[in-house]
Amino acid sequence: MSEKIHLLLENITKIYRGGNSDGSADVKALDSVSLEVPHGQFLAVMGASGSGKSTLLHVAAGLTRPTDGNIRIGETRISELSDKNLTRFRRQNIGIVFQAFNLIPTLTAEENILMPLLAGGSLRTPKSKVNHAMDQLLARLNLTERRRHYPDALSGGEQQRVAIARALFTDFLDEDSKNSLLLADEPTGNLDTANSDIICRLLRELCDERSHTMLVVTHEPAIAKWADRVIFLKDGKISKDESAEEFRKSLGQEA
Repeated sequence: MSEKIHLLLENITKIYRGGNSDGSADVKALDSVSLEVPHGQFLAVMGASGSGKSTLLHVAAGLTRPTDGNIRIGETRISELSDKNLTRFRRQNIGIVFQAFNLIPTLTAEENILMPLLAGGSLRTPKSKVNHAMDQLLARLNLTERRRHYPDALSGGEQQRVAIARALFTDFLDEDSKNSLLLADEPTGNLDTANSDIICRLLRELCDERSHTMLVVTHEPAIAKWADRVIFLKDGKISKDESAEEFRKSLGQEA
């Protein structure tokens, strides 16, 4: 391989059991999907509702166990980890952003961003290092003036940026880290066009500047056009895999 693979899915199948003994009610959400995502690539995953997009993301994140197949992130086969070790690995190596912001309403923006650190038990991290990472991340996401605000005082775009900051915070604690895997499921689904553009531009810049590897699930071509590569799912299988240039040409835009 000429490029270092960050995320590798090998023959992933995911079947949701319907309860009937003959299997007639089973749903095959993913059907022997194999996918390589090189380090630092921004990959968009598209497809109709029910095509398997969200299941692919959940499996890649270790939130859902595949029925069959293997998943590797870096050199770690997460499909072979125990639940406890998988949870620890996910906290340290994967950032996840959902369409729903999932912010805790009784916590400020800053406190919400700190949740992965607290959940991971990293309370021994020097306060000066935590504060430096927080200042850097808030400034990067244009949230410095909002750090003490509660979610109900933030706009939709600001709430999503807080959610992204939360997903990236443990990575920003290590200034030399350029190994983050960010998985996002319809991250702009609740936002207007202007805020969607801000979020997409931010993801693109983080990918370019910090070499983050990104897998973004979306049904919007306007979101996918920011990616390096676009794959399409249909009936749980990859039906098309094309470069950013090919995708933009198909939209009638300049490559």
